[in-house]
Amino acid sequence: MILLMVGGAGFIGSHMVKQLSHAGHSVIVLDNLTTGFRELARHGELVVGDLADTSLLERLFTEHRIDGVMHFAAASLVGESMQDPGKYYRNNVANTLNLLEVMVRHEVKHFIFSSTAATFGEPEYAPIDEAHPQRPINPYGASKLMVERMLQDFYTAHGLNSVCLRYFNACGADPEGDLGECHDPETHLIPLILQVASGRRDSITVFGRDYATEDGTCIRDYIHIEDLCSAHVLALEVLVRGEKVGALAYNLGNGQGYSVQQVIDAVQRVVAKDGCSLRVEEGDRRPGDPAVLVADATLAKQELGWQPQYAELEAIIRHAWAWEKRISHLPHPDEYPLDKAQAGISAITTNNL
Repeated sequence: MILLMVGGAGFIGSHMVKQLSHAGHSVIVLDNLTTGFRELARHGELVVGDLADTSLLERLFTEHRIDGVMHFAAASLVGESMQDPGKYYRNNVANTLNLLEVMVRHEVKHFIFSSTAATFGEPEYAPIDEAHPQRPINPYGASKLMVERMLQDFYTAHGLNSVCLRYFNACGADPEGDLGECHDPETHLIPLILQVASGRRDSITVFGRDYATEDGTCIRDYIHIEDLCSAHVLALEVLVRGEKVGALAYNLGNGQGYSVQQVIDAVQRVVAKDGCSLRVEEGDRRPGDPAVLVADATLAKQELGWQPQYAELEAIIRHAWAWEKRISHLPHPDEYPLDKAQAGISAITTNNL
């Protein structure tokens, strides 16, 4: 198939492009490189551009017989969405609408959307299944939910089949060491801890030890990036084969939560083999942090045939640590040049610590 990968130069998108390319598909990557890296898109044909550019979208769909689209190009920082909601509604909602309308005009019927557990808001029960009420508490979650609702309407009106995959905590790295996380700024727990181990950060802060959990720290569901990508492949396949129609949605997670302290302890065990240690500091609770967020992915397993292969926490961390060691010689994320594509990131492909 010929597939359009929007946001294919980012963390999840780049891993997705590699999987699809190795499976024999032709992948066109559309990315504006605001948060992505040119070098991470090397497994597909990179087109630098933005979903706001409808003329570019028209040209892409006219020049290529695109069979399906995967959409990873969203602004995704909860705190930023509270301060600048317009950015999130413009990028995540309006720009996605541009894409959907072009797909309809060119009769492209298969769409996979990167959604989020943030659409659920404060959990009413755990683990969270697809029947859980969706009441987002920030513009980021609200913007993703708006797209989910648009997709329901686009199926009713235009027969556009779609699958929304709601992530909990994507993590890990390509087991071959080819790809990994390069967020700027980094907000995910595991890479933040690993940056302390590699010396790129001074310490990791635990925000609250008085939650209603066994060790008092928050519990989250961590899913390996390879398992996340495999769910996307399966979702696309059921659409293409016609096994599923409509606007579908599945939660993705391991169903096994780990506390912040358990993650820190697991990282310490992994990095100790390299003689590294961690400095941990204590902080107050952050507003809006639920005690427990764990996915019930039963539906994805039943209907997509999905089964995580890297559910063990230390396996996730080992892959992420191998990646961190490859890139730790690069500048601190806060010191990257404005043009990240020219920031020396190509050293990732040739240097190995």
